[in-house]
Amino acid sequence: MDERRTVKVSKYLSKHLRHQPERIGLELDEGGWVEIDALIAAAAAHGFRFSREELDHVVATNDKKRFAVEGTRIRASQGHTVEVDLGLPAVAPPPYLYHGTVARNLDEIRAEGLGAMSRHDVHLSADRETATRVGARRGRPVVLAVDAGAMHRDGHEFRVSANGVWLTRAVPPRYLRFPEGR
Repeated sequence: MDERRTVKVSKYLSKHLRHQPERIGLELDEGGWVEIDALIAAAAAHGFRFSREELDHVVATNDKKRFAVEGTRIRASQGHTVEVDLGLPAVAPPPYLYHGTVARNLDEIRAEGLGAMSRHDVHLSADRETATRVGARRGRPVVLAVDAGAMHRDGHEFRVSANGVWLTRAVPPRYLRFPEGR
């Protein structure tokens, strides 16, 4: 499977497993799962054909591990804008987590902190390198450190998705550390 096709199938899966399952007649269960055969059939009925082998290739090679397969079902690992309960338990985070953004967002972040926006949770990375890559999708990246240890001690809940993305409802400004000069 060539790289362009892999990306195209991955984006299609993200759109319909995270944001708009109803556009192709899918209904995710409460955990965000859908039968793989139903997904493939719905996609084909709406003009986008892909095989089980292509789906398996996308799941196996996605560098961000965006999708999880369990038996005959598939779901997005996180990032949903539709209501799902991923069933992730609350866990103690490492002392610091990281968030990648761009300079144009810093004034708002200083004032309001990090919010989930259209998603259910704020997405945080366990390392600066991943946060840098996330921020770079929108321009020149700025990496913020999140004092996750203090947040946790103060009663904020953290969960970690199957692909290692840390999730929390919001990060108030007092827990953020900005790079010098920013």
